[in-house]
Amino acid sequence: MKNESKMKNEKRIMNISLIGSILFMLSEGIMAYLTKSHSLLMDCIFDVTDLIMIGPFLLLVPLLYKPVTEKRPYGFSQVESLFVVIKYCVLLAITVRLIWDNILVMMHGGRQVDGGRIAFFELAVCLGCLIIYLLLHYFSRRYASLTIKAEIYIWKLDVISSLGVSIAFFVQMILHRTDYARLAAYIDPVVAIIMACLLLVEPVKMIISNLKSLVLFAPEEEIMDTIRHVAEHHMDKVHYDIEFLDVIQTGRKTWVEIYMTSHNNLINTKILLQLRNEIREELRKSFDQVYVELIPSLPD
Repeated sequence: MKNESKMKNEKRIMNISLIGSILFMLSEGIMAYLTKSHSLLMDCIFDVTDLIMIGPFLLLVPLLYKPVTEKRPYGFSQVESLFVVIKYCVLLAITVRLIWDNILVMMHGGRQVDGGRIAFFELAVCLGCLIIYLLLHYFSRRYASLTIKAEIYIWKLDVISSLGVSIAFFVQMILHRTDYARLAAYIDPVVAIIMACLLLVEPVKMIISNLKSLVLFAPEEEIMDTIRHVAEHHMDKVHYDIEFLDVIQTGRKTWVEIYMTSHNNLINTKILLQLRNEIREELRKSFDQVYVELIPSLPD
């Protein structure tokens, strides 16, 4: 029942994001075509990239809650990591290309666009994105997977970027009334490049993180330390020690194998079961779907 509730909540959040992405993609696409603005085009492409990935992911969500089997020891978690890698690789490639295109535009004198129309449009988009962000943030209080967190982050970026673009084009309107009117032609390509550079950081981080998950590398040292601290806290009570800690994270699942020794070389299975359950329950406060196994370390 708990997993079913999580799945319904995740689908609700992804559906809200899907509808919002479609609406903003269409409106930004139309305005980018009418105004010839690369800043609006950047926003539109970002929404298209997100939209392309949301659709297939909605079909994947039920599979992420299926139990692991011998045939699929990691379930479908790695598919989620693969989705994130593909999504951000596409976004990264498009972003780099747009940066280059706008550098060429600046080298050829900039681009004149209707700054007033874009400024007010982006202000309306900012308010719309803020509403979607608040809705996602509200529903994610019950449950937030890595994918949901990524969606919320994207909408947060949309709010900030739309507000920034709106302010930039209000500045362009002011420039037209001053002796620096010639600089107004550079506002659109400069804003597009700044937006693209800001968007480069997250894709690179997410690609590296999820590639590590795909090849089953150990997680970050901070995560290892958290798990070790929790395990040691409970194991000290029954005089067991950690011989070796093996942690694998892929997608939303975390596998923890603790190879252990006893002070008196005796292992009580009843204590072992209780210890495993206590460690697992505490780790569930920090990790989404966590599996814990305690393995007695045997001498060579």
